[in-house]
Amino acid sequence: MSGIDAVIFDLGNVLITVNEQRAAVRFAKQTGKTVAEVGAYFLTTPHATELALGKQTRRQFYRTVAHDLGFAGSYEEFALIWSDVFDPIEPMIELAKSLATRRPRLILSNTNIIHMEFIAGRFPWVTEFDALILSHEVGLLKPAPAIYKLAVERTGMPAERVLLIDDLSANVQGARAVGMQALRYESSEQVRAELTKLGVVAI
Repeated sequence: MSGIDAVIFDLGNVLITVNEQRAAVRFAKQTGKTVAEVGAYFLTTPHATELALGKQTRRQFYRTVAHDLGFAGSYEEFALIWSDVFDPIEPMIELAKSLATRRPRLILSNTNIIHMEFIAGRFPWVTEFDALILSHEVGLLKPAPAIYKLAVERTGMPAERVLLIDDLSANVQGARAVGMQALRYESSEQVRAELTKLGVVAI
């Protein structure tokens, strides 16, 4: 009998890759900024964090960023450029699907409404998970303890029988700090091997 009763997946760089450079190149072409300037802006602007916490609307974020970068396009053009940075990690998606009838599967992600609208349209399998705990909907970001506790509550299982798979060490440590089991994603093969050891999936 496995000690894992529910599995929680991070989204970015666990189920889908995130290529922010792709957006930076496209914004640079439209604004006259360098790719480095655009990348630095998105990494440092507090507006991205506020959007991820649900403290800004999609339109507020667009107006602010368009002004700061000198972007003259519409909201729809902006949202597509900023969001078309994701590609599926097919082996991980298949692994997650294989658990569908055996254990609750959740997604726990630091994200925002603009990206999630794009992701749900591009990757409809996201909606097949038992629950989505998204930072902009709950007003919390990993690795805050409260967001892990909320995720555990959604599973209906004790924390020690819930496993998080995340690519960031800080998030893995945050999960363990509230009593969850946690695994840092390095590759699909590594995750499958670790889950096999835990009795969650067959070889």
